[in-house]
Amino acid sequence: MNDEIEKLKSEATSEISQLNSPEDFENFRLKYLSRKGWLAQLFEKMRDVPKDEKPAVGKSLNELRGFIESKFVERKAMRATELASDKGPEIDLTIPGRKRFFGRQHPLTQTLNEIKRIFTGIGFGIADGPEIEDDYHNFEALNFPPDHPARDMQDTFFVSDNSGKFVLRTHTSGVQIRVMENNKPPVRVIMPGRCYRNEAISARAYCMFHQVEGLYVDKNVSLAELKGTISYFAKELFGSEVKTRFRPSFFPFTEPSAEVDIGCIFCGGKGCRLCKHAGWLEIMGCGMVDPNVFKFVGYDPAEVSGFAFGMGIERIAMLKYGIDDIRLFFENDLRFLNQF
Repeated sequence: MNDEIEKLKSEATSEISQLNSPEDFENFRLKYLSRKGWLAQLFEKMRDVPKDEKPAVGKSLNELRGFIESKFVERKAMRATELASDKGPEIDLTIPGRKRFFGRQHPLTQTLNEIKRIFTGIGFGIADGPEIEDDYHNFEALNFPPDHPARDMQDTFFVSDNSGKFVLRTHTSGVQIRVMENNKPPVRVIMPGRCYRNEAISARAYCMFHQVEGLYVDKNVSLAELKGTISYFAKELFGSEVKTRFRPSFFPFTEPSAEVDIGCIFCGGKGCRLCKHAGWLEIMGCGMVDPNVFKFVGYDPAEVSGFAFGMGIERIAMLKYGIDDIRLFFENDLRFLNQF
């Protein structure tokens, strides 16, 4: 195998120096660097290499690929310079080069990736589900009866077709139901995704937003584990000195339920305009899974318990980066995006 690598390197080096026309460069690329080229064929032979030799041979192949690619690029640049010099004064070499723009990850993507990193690091998996959800998974199985007033808490986009009523999901909680329907305990996942609510667009609200929910179900899961998990998350995301507090709240699918606040990261809890002089900032809702929800998915609430939590990615990003208008995330203004 090493002899073949050296032979290919020698042949490629010899041919690169002879490349002149665009056809020459394309033929060389197809011959050596394409998906069916000679270099790819050598990589396919790796499966026949003895196991103890694979690391060394793999390293040699990667070095060969890097060598050929770099020499190929160098020859193209050299040939371009040769052609430019032949054209004489038509090219003004004193003109400054064009500024190159490099893409970046959107701040919401950066925030979501950081959230994923934290939770997968403590054993959570990642699950996904449909954005067009049926009423059962979006409401009923989450302990929202048809006439329950809690449905008024969420302004829903309804989608109707011949098969019945569907909605643009108002939260990713429906994925919790789908995960539990298809998996036996223990279950430990986060569920990121887009959600939709029929709200007036303003600096604090948008008709589409991104959410991450989490679910942990097993035997003897306690409220203390929920508080520990959320406190760990807050410290990982906002800094080890950040404080957390849990305020009693209400959600149909958890009991007891709580809102989670962190000490204001802008004023250190002293009180400022951003925290409305309270010293605290709300980051998410959470609670212990209501036994009625377990009954919908076939879990025995006498055997298992669990907790759930949910947060808006936009809100987390706004707090993390000090952004005061949610609309900036959706306007694609490069002046804003280039800051991240």
